Amino acid sequence: MNKSKTIVLLSGGLDSATVLAIVKDRGDDIYALSFDYGQRHKAELKASQKLAANYQVAEHKILKLD
Repeated sequence: MNKSKTIVLLSGGLDSATVLAIVKDRGDDIYALSFDYGQRHKAELKASQKLAANYQVAEHKILKLD
């Protein structure tokens, strides 16, 4: 059976982390997408990077928005 490819919008918060865990449990290939919109605290982006590494996503992109 082929794995599904799934995109997870990963903010670094509890909700997106939960979705990431559910998708990982299904065995999908995960592609994570985060947004850098100039938020004051970069803690969210750091958390998204840690989550992506921990769950071994296939690729994690951070898009900068002006």
